[in-house]
Amino acid sequence: MKKLLIICGLLFSVVTFANAQQGGGRPGGGRMNATPEERVKQLDEKVKLTDEQKTKVTAVYTEAAEAQKKMREEMQAGGGDREAMMAKFQKMSADTDTKLNAIFTAEQKTAYKAWQDEQKAAREKMMKERQGGGK
Repeated sequence: MKKLLIICGLLFSVVTFANAQQGGGRPGGGRMNATPEERVKQLDEKVKLTDEQKTKVTAVYTEAAEAQKKMREEMQAGGGDREAMMAKFQKMSADTDTKLNAIFTAEQKTAYKAWQDEQKAAREKMMKERQGGGK
């Protein structure tokens, strides 16, 4: 069960990365459809990015979004097993985090880590509630 939660958490961290605390009120509804620009805006609220960093982070998110789209299309076309795709998403999430951390200052890295921890706790709480075990 813990492995499933970890895999789900990593999978959703890339897709819903910048929307853990807010973002439900966007047009179109779902948090899974955040554009790279929306994700940068929310990240900027948490770690205070410079204009140069915003450009670099937008490029990282755009690259990740394109790769995710390609993987979803492969999955929908029946081009791979679920576990292999989840492993790819997990690696992609880790790669995205590595790229982002290379852009951040030491203070921003600390704020980003704290934000990721908040997101993880929120996802775990949501999973427990969906399973009927949380209040």
